[in-house]
Amino acid sequence: MTLAGNSDFKSWVSQLKKDIRGAQIRAAIKVNTELLRLYWRMGANICKKQVSASWGDGWLKELSRELTAEFPDMKGFSYRNLRYIRQWYEFYYQQLANWQQPVANLRNETEQQPVAQISEDAFFSVPWGHHLYIITQCKDVNKAVFYLNKTVELGWSRAVLLNFLDTDLYERQGKAVNNFRRLLTEPQSDLAAQTLKDPYNFDFLTLDGEYRERELENSLIQNITRFLLELGTGFAFIGRQVPLVIGDETVYPDLLFYHLELRCYVVVELKVTKFKGEHLGQLGVYVSAVNHIKKKPIDNPTIGLLICKTKNNVMAQYALESTNQPIGISEYQLSQLMPENIQSQLPTIEDIEATLSDNDIDKESKSDSHNI
Repeated sequence: MTLAGNSDFKSWVSQLKKDIRGAQIRAAIKVNTELLRLYWRMGANICKKQVSASWGDGWLKELSRELTAEFPDMKGFSYRNLRYIRQWYEFYYQQLANWQQPVANLRNETEQQPVAQISEDAFFSVPWGHHLYIITQCKDVNKAVFYLNKTVELGWSRAVLLNFLDTDLYERQGKAVNNFRRLLTEPQSDLAAQTLKDPYNFDFLTLDGEYRERELENSLIQNITRFLLELGTGFAFIGRQVPLVIGDETVYPDLLFYHLELRCYVVVELKVTKFKGEHLGQLGVYVSAVNHIKKKPIDNPTIGLLICKTKNNVMAQYALESTNQPIGISEYQLSQLMPENIQSQLPTIEDIEATLSDNDIDKESKSDSHNI
């Protein structure tokens, strides 16, 4: 008797597989958490010994050799990783005095707490590789904690985290010029303001030279997954040029989204020119039309987002004062394309990383002798 076609058996096996995968994920998180707690304690001990002990130069390398020999199956005791553990601990420890609401004490009360704006459990649940990206690219703890929280909240992979670090998400988040505080009630006004960015990074597009608004729109739709990633969490794409019938006329906004956290429609208009005050009139009509035609009683008021090539912030703010529709105004940036003959002469990412790695090791070796 074969069970290959038995639906009850296949359904039961499928559920077992889900349970096993869930257990694997929970086990991996537990292992990661315990490993990071170990690293935190090691970082504290290394920093203390660095100040109090008189063991001469090179003791950190000797520690690496001792631990690697004793625990050959563990890969985290290389000299390079021990330096990262020390850097990780120092990065957060030095900022503790500035925080007003520290997290709950760690189990060992003699050790310092890691961060203030993120819970202890969340801090230690972030994978070590993510932590390394963050501490090597962030000079400010508030910025680092922003990326830690986003990683936990949205489940960012290492590649997604690196993308947002490279495109300065922290500096761009919540920076769009808007009139939300005047026209929206709290907490929607604050959440809407934090949802929008300025500028939006469209480096995944290949537009160059002169192009029209329809070409920009087409390119964004062709790259809708990347576009949604850049817009941020919560955006659901409804459609492009969605017809809105107003009396005997029909209008077609460029792009229509629904935001799951704001619980409202978001109308996006694209302009490949510098911002002009008259742009708001058109977008305001679209926002009003969506409120009348598509908005349900349970939905919050529709907001508009105008994304233009450049803008004068003062002019944008003055223009927003003249409209009674909640609108945000942002710019967009495209990647600077280079001729192939120039690109071929540039070093590869691997070349740059190898050079930086060598330089870091040299600098750390020198700093070891100065710090001990």
